[in-house]
Parts: sequence; structure tokens; C-alpha cells
Amino acid sequence: MELKKKPSLPFWGLWNLSFGFFGVQIAYALQSANISRIFATLGADPHDLSYFWILPPLMGILVQPIVGTLSDKTWTRFGRRIPYLFVGAAVAVLVMCLLPNSGSFGLTVGAALIFGLVALMFLDTSINMAMQPFKMLVGDMVNEEQKTKAYSIQSFLCNAGSVVGYVFPYVFAFVGISNVAAKGVIPDSVIWSFYIGAAILILCVIYTTLKVKEWPPKEYAEYNGSKENTEDTGSANWIMLLKNAPSTFWKVGVIQFFCWVAFMYMWTYTAGTIADTVWGTTDVSTKAYQDAGDWVGILFAVQAIGSVVWAAVLTQFRNAKFAYALSLVLGGAGFAMVPFIHDQYVLFVPFLLIGCAWAAMLAMPFALVTNALQGYGHMGAYLGLFNGTICVPQIIAAALGGTILTLVGSAQSTMMLVAGVSLFIGAACVAVLRK
Repeated sequence: MELKKKPSLPFWGLWNLSFGFFGVQIAYALQSANISRIFATLGADPHDLSYFWILPPLMGILVQPIVGTLSDKTWTRFGRRIPYLFVGAAVAVLVMCLLPNSGSFGLTVGAALIFGLVALMFLDTSINMAMQPFKMLVGDMVNEEQKTKAYSIQSFLCNAGSVVGYVFPYVFAFVGISNVAAKGVIPDSVIWSFYIGAAILILCVIYTTLKVKEWPPKEYAEYNGSKENTEDTGSANWIMLLKNAPSTFWKVGVIQFFCWVAFMYMWTYTAGTIADTVWGTTDVSTKAYQDAGDWVGILFAVQAIGSVVWAAVLTQFRNAKFAYALSLVLGGAGFAMVPFIHDQYVLFVPFLLIGCAWAAMLAMPFALVTNALQGYGHMGAYLGLFNGTICVPQIIAAALGGTILTLVGSAQSTMMLVAGVSLFIGAACVAVLRK
């Protein structure tokens, strides 16, 4: 049976599909900007920081295909993707209230680090569980002509949420909430950032839940086919799905590898880098280190603003793959500049460039892959498996982070150069894999 063409959605229809992404990204921004700072404050050695990032993507690569496959087979009066979105957000809210208090329960340094690690694992898993359905909703309900626009709206909301999450600790410290605490305890400015972020997250998800009405099974099948619901394919054998995946799935996956290695090192080592190169300290117990940690949030916000602007520019390129490669080159140049800049305001320039790469990473891969997957069925399962191209690079980068840090002289700032080289390789892969 020939599939019906999906109807074009008005702007606000596309907006509502993705609005909850704003709240989810606030949570993700708080995590990415503050986790290394939190674990360093709890007592972790810089050479061990990357190891704390292994479990989150590991859980993601296990959970995302499960969420995708189960949601392919879920039909409720609330929808097929939205129930997973809501449950993921609810768990994220709970963990966001616990994680920043890891040092406040009177635990030993080792116990506090373990508590924080477990909390981080659940936070990243729940955030990904809440994030993935938004990508699936676009794959389910948006036609090919509007895919890039839909994912660009997601990119905008993602970066807008990032700006809010990134600046929270700086703003709270500015208005008088304490930015220092006893040794091994997280400052109140960070704790309250997580509390407020959790509240916004659940409100945004409730909005999307009320505004978005997913198609019932019969109507869904008219637009997407019914392969997913036949008895012989309902279990969605992941090995077979990967074996039959379109070549674009794998080609984009190679590019993704180098992109996510770069950003893993940014999240892990930027706090230590800025504290060292701008504030001149590596002592996590000092106010200078916590001030540097707040400024990292501002720099990440600048990156997010750059992403918002660049996401609008990306839609003007006729050649999407050229735009993808150019964005990664700009981001790589930004990373390479960071270690050589010692003024906190001049650092805005490289982080704007890094934002160009981030915008492309959010919009391009899923647009390319979901277009390639039309007619394959199992959209949710495929996108869950595609999440492996995000998780696997992070796992490998985190596992090797301490070793690479030692090889480059144990200066956290040098890891920014490693990140830059990784993005340059990713850009080269776009050129090599153009066909």
C-alpha cells in the first residue's frame, strides 16, 4: 500500500512537538556544565574525572533502544512516545534534587563520590529517556520537506534551554546565594540551580503532553506504514535492524563519533581549564575555582547562543553536507583557541565558534538519518540504536580521558586541543563520506 504524504504542520504545530525539549535541555545543561565541578569539589582527582562520565552514556546505549522499541509497540490514550517522555522527566526531577546534595549527607569522600556517580547515572538515563521521544515524534509526524525545519526548532529550543541552565549558578551567585561551601560540599548556588531547573522541566513536559496529540494506530499506519506492528517484526530484532540499516545510518555514525568525543572532553575539562588559564588556580577548595565554575556556565551559554544563531543560518545552505562540515571546522577552530586565551571575555569568541558545531550536531544527523529511514519501519527502534553513535564515543572518550590527559602533560587545557583535532577529523569524514 502506498503511504499517504504526511500533512504539513503550521509553525506552532512544529513548535509544540518540541517545546518540552526546552525543559529537558535545562536539565542537560546543568549536568554538562556542573558535573565535573561537582565531582572535583567532592574530591575527585583531575585524572579520574572522565571516568565518572562512563556510566551515563553506557546506560543511555542500553536504555535508548529499549525505549525506542517499546514505544514503537505502545499505543495508549496518551500516545505512544509521550508516556516515556513523561516518566523520564519525572525521574529526572527526583534525581536533580538529590545529585547536588551528594556532599551534604555527611558521607565520606569515597561514599559521596559513589552516591554522586549513581545519581549521575540515573540523571543521564532519565534525561535521555525524556529527550529521545521528541526526536521520535518528529520522525513520526513530520514530512520530509519539514524535517530540517522541525529539527532546527528543536535545536533552537535546545539551545535556549541550555542558556537558561548554564547561567543559573552565575545568576544565583550574583543575587547573593552562596557560591562557597565547606570542603566537599556543593555551593548553594549550584544546588538551587538544579532545584529550579527540575521545576521548569516538569512544567514544560506537561505543556507538550497537553498540546500534542499523537496519531492513533490506523492513521499512523497510513503515513508511516505498518511494518512495526506485524507479528513477525514486532519484537524488532536489533541485530537484524542494524544489518539492514541504510548506509547513511553508518556514515553519519562515523562523523558522530568524532563530534561526541570532542564535546565529552569539553564537558569534562573546561572547568579545570578556565580555572587554570584565567583564574590561575587548580585548587578546588578556593573561591576562585568556584567563580571559574560559574564562568564556565556563562561560556557554555555563549556557545548555546552561537548555536541558536547558527541554526538559523544552517537552513539557508542549499548543500546540507557542506554546512555540516563547515560547522565542525568552525567548532574545531574554537576548541583550538581556548588554551591560548587568558581573558574571560575574549573566550566568548571560541565558544561562539564551538556553538556552530553544536548546532549542526543537533540538527543534521537526525534529519539525514530519519529521511534515510522512510519506509524501513521501526523508526523508534532505529533512533534508539542511532543513539549509540552518541553514547559509544562518550564511553570511549571517558575511558581514555585520564590516559590522554597524562600523555598531553596533565594540563586540562591541552584537552581542548584534543577536542579540536577530533572535530577536524569529523569534518573530514563529512567530505569523504559525501556519497
